[in-house]
Amino acid sequence: MTTTPSIELETKNLCAFFGTFKAVSDVSLSIISNQVTSLIGPSGCGKSTFLRCLNRMHEEIEGASISGKVFFKGKSIYDMHDPIEIRKHIGMVFQKPTPFPSMSIFDNVIAGVRLSGERNKKVLAELVERSLREAALWEEVKDKLHTLGTDLSGGQQQRLCIARALAVAPPVLLMDEPTSALDPISTAKIEEWLVGMKGKLTVVIVTHNMQQAARVSDQTAFFLSGELVESGNTGVVFTVPKDKRTESYITGRFG
Repeated sequence: MTTTPSIELETKNLCAFFGTFKAVSDVSLSIISNQVTSLIGPSGCGKSTFLRCLNRMHEEIEGASISGKVFFKGKSIYDMHDPIEIRKHIGMVFQKPTPFPSMSIFDNVIAGVRLSGERNKKVLAELVERSLREAALWEEVKDKLHTLGTDLSGGQQQRLCIARALAVAPPVLLMDEPTSALDPISTAKIEEWLVGMKGKLTVVIVTHNMQQAARVSDQTAFFLSGELVESGNTGVVFTVPKDKRTESYITGRFG
């Protein structure tokens, strides 16, 4: 018997503004639980802005606003009063690695957990190892956990940020072009991690790399000029897209 996939995140008629400029226009999209969804499209098409709306980071920008709805597990996140609480459930990894300066690798990983009040040293140590293993970084740093996170290479720093996000056990992780500044080896490690997390974590990733989207994602959504052109199973979108604009973008005719 085929089971209906559960929806983790859903937007309905979502619009995002910078002042009077509409960067995202009337987007309705369902994000399936425990799958990787890629957001693709040319620069400036609204995909990163859309991503930031999913955990209320868009509103942190001066003059920014939204209309429409974003639902997490069926509840409207913009009707909840504390955006920090939302971000405990919907984590974020940015394009540029952002390890906390003047903090060790160990302390970087558990920063969010400590804010929640956890102080048990054994629990924290186990959490650091588990999170670094999940982010495919443990073997590289296990003997230098108390050195600065900023001393790591760019690719290692990005995986450290992934481990930090995973430590608070969010069911959803948003990733804004997480490999765009990395070398091929680091990119491959993060892609391997993404594939390995399928079935365990809901991931929404913005990427300009068509090959990456094809390799790692279950679902793909194509954005153009702030609008959602089409979305669906990645294999279908890439091989038999419904819209000619999607085909033109994927085949490199524009973008």
